[in-house]
Amino acid sequence: MKVETIKTLGQLKSAGYQSISIKEELRKNLRIKISNRENTFTGIHGYEHTVIPELERAILSQHNINLLGLRGQAKTRLARQMIHLLDEWIPVVTGSEINDDPFNPISRFATETIKSKGDDTPISWLHRSERFVEKLATPDVTVADIIGDVDPIKAANLKLSYADDRVIHFGMIPRANRSIFVINELPDLQARIQVALFNILQEGDIQIRGFKLRLPLDIQFVFTANPEDYTNRGSIVTPLKDRIGSQILTHYPETIEIARTITQQEAQLDKRQTDLVYVPAIAKDLLEQISFEARESEFIDHKSGISARMSITAYENLLSTAEYRALQLGVDRTSLRLSDFIGIIPAITGKVELVYEGEQEGASSVANSLIGEAIKTLFVEYFPKIEKLEKEDYESPYQELVAWFFEQSGFELLDEISDKEYKDKLDSIKPLKDLIKKFHPDISKEDRYFMMEFTLWGLVEFKKLSKYRLSEGFSFKDLYGSYISGL
Repeated sequence: MKVETIKTLGQLKSAGYQSISIKEELRKNLRIKISNRENTFTGIHGYEHTVIPELERAILSQHNINLLGLRGQAKTRLARQMIHLLDEWIPVVTGSEINDDPFNPISRFATETIKSKGDDTPISWLHRSERFVEKLATPDVTVADIIGDVDPIKAANLKLSYADDRVIHFGMIPRANRSIFVINELPDLQARIQVALFNILQEGDIQIRGFKLRLPLDIQFVFTANPEDYTNRGSIVTPLKDRIGSQILTHYPETIEIARTITQQEAQLDKRQTDLVYVPAIAKDLLEQISFEARESEFIDHKSGISARMSITAYENLLSTAEYRALQLGVDRTSLRLSDFIGIIPAITGKVELVYEGEQEGASSVANSLIGEAIKTLFVEYFPKIEKLEKEDYESPYQELVAWFFEQSGFELLDEISDKEYKDKLDSIKPLKDLIKKFHPDISKEDRYFMMEFTLWGLVEFKKLSKYRLSEGFSFKDLYGSYISGL
């Protein structure tokens, strides 16, 4: 159907256009996508067998939907992608404030226009990009904002009494007729505002300043909510929950691989930055493991959640740390180092809610602890496990490496040394080179030095070596030797 040629109600009838509700429209287009095995929601990873099938079933059931989950779980993105299930164009009565369907007009304006002009009623076409309305629920939202109110200026201009329903100024929901309407953070909406939604969801009634209007609004409602809000800031009133057809629980990535895919997709990086900094695969895994450790940490409030945005911003900080060093050294290529992970601490401290804020652990020390725990978790995937108690006749694969540090007065890795100096420093530790060659003989040259530094940090976490932060780098020492020298 060539929409540009249809400009009146009569032409619309001749073209054989059939009007359907938005829920039927979403259902119709979803059925086609499922039959053609097309992806309905693209760029959303880890939900293929959990959230997305539930959401699709809710759409097929023509339900209003509540997406319930912690922050950073792609709830809003899921809602926004539903727009792709709408028809590209729909007809509306020209001049209608509430997108009146020419075949089912509900406003006084549209009804009277069609009554007076008949088949000559002018028709406009509304693109699906204009059929999505999103509102963040905040405590200052009023009934007038979302439902409507009497407009005294309109009454004065039209010389109407306040008893005339033409003085009504419609709010966001009536203006979103035949559209997807999303209310983010629903529990933050005051209870009296939530009550105003009851009849809209069920019967389509709205009441404005005593006017009882029968407007069977055609809206697909999508709500998002955070479980934390149920106890901290507000709750969804029970009768409203009862009117929401499907409640779908979202979740965080279940594997490192999925988390990596999300971070790589979402990180806002300059091409010059990605060309300048080489990032080993283990560094990407380590970054994601930090978020997994945070979600299990006893120092972090689990109710607030650890957003996927933490890994994304941490990755951006990580590359910027390496880029900063490269710019200072005046080189056009560098490789990421484990010591660069100190640069992600601001991204972590801004994203976590501590259980003991300001009491036992500061945010910065918790961030350092998370990096250490992530190294400890990944270490056993690459090297033999280090037991707390080892048998007397057991020959540890780390024995020569630890002995090397025992014989040295200290080993320093400074932040701003060149890549050549960095590599020469690590190559000077022969037992470390032998250990990598033994357990990772096929590791690439680009990843080898990160793995060597990772090994040192891992031995620190397992209490085989000690590590100290200097003003310009790190110092590694034998654990007992540093203890004795301290005495």
